[in-house]
Amino acid sequence: MLRIENLTKVYGQHKAVDSLSLHIAPGEIYGFIGHNGAGKTTTLKACCGILRFDDGEIYINGKSIKEEPVACKRDIAYIPDNPDLYEFLSGIKYLNFIADIFGVSKHEREERINKYADMFELTGDLAQPISAYSHGMKQKLAIISALIHSPKLLIMDEPFVGLDPKAAHILKGLMRELCDNGGAIFFSTHVLEVAEKLCDKVAIIKNGKLIVSGPMEQVKGDASLENVFLELEEENV
Repeated sequence: MLRIENLTKVYGQHKAVDSLSLHIAPGEIYGFIGHNGAGKTTTLKACCGILRFDDGEIYINGKSIKEEPVACKRDIAYIPDNPDLYEFLSGIKYLNFIADIFGVSKHEREERINKYADMFELTGDLAQPISAYSHGMKQKLAIISALIHSPKLLIMDEPFVGLDPKAAHILKGLMRELCDNGGAIFFSTHVLEVAEKLCDKVAIIKNGKLIVSGPMEQVKGDASLENVFLELEEENV
């Protein structure tokens, strides 16, 4: 579903991402772990076609993000760490705007908006301007907008930040549901306990370089993901 091959991104003399290669298959929830400034957000933005990169290649569902960016973007949804929404719109107008972009039919969008807004207890607020939303409400709206076209690949940067425990629980269920239906998820998080329980596979990155990747049980062994992460950070100073 997502294949990253020798991805390299340079800012001046600094390699933010250094020859990174990963493969996320359909059905997998893949966690992306690393300290602040490790290169996680740069990688995620490159995968979405938001950020140009200097070397390597990224394939979405077999298509090159460089050669076929629009076709790739039809198959993905991206939730940034800080949702930047059109705050002059109401919640419902924003969701319909996103549905229009992806060509979602009237029946399908209504069904999905009703389903997800009810799940996240946002239905009563959809008529309100987004400018009146709290950070958590904006995060919920961003999640609903990402799911509205049933993406094959969901890319998320710290998706649990700002969510209350109930909303976080709902999101985890929706992530598994998407993957059970043949989709794939690639997301970064600092909440290692969540990653350990939720992810099928995990990759740890430091200073732009991939330290380790693979099935969760294989990476963490008999230890916790937190202990493994801290040990690898120390070893790769």
